[in-house]
Amino acid sequence: MSNKENILNKDLILRERLAWERTDMAIDRTFLSFLRTSLYFSIAGMTVNSLLKVSYGWWVEILFWIIGISILFIGIIKLYRSKKKLQKNKIHIGNYKLEWEDDID
Repeated sequence: MSNKENILNKDLILRERLAWERTDMAIDRTFLSFLRTSLYFSIAGMTVNSLLKVSYGWWVEILFWIIGISILFIGIIKLYRSKKKLQKNKIHIGNYKLEWEDDID
């Protein structure tokens, strides 16, 4: 291989690794969004019950808590599924990975 091809291979590996890292961080951000939304629903349930002072206020609070917990569980499930898929696809970062591993790490 020529020197120019070696440089191109190193750049390709670097781009693939950076793309993998960006995807990993995007998965984390998505989970944090699910967590934030579930907390908002929980707080909304407590607030609605405190402000309304109606006979069915507890039911509204329980409904909001159930929605919040459901959103949290959906976020956790999506987090683990996405991380698992990402780890599974990490092996496709070039067949030439071992040749240049010392230079990149």
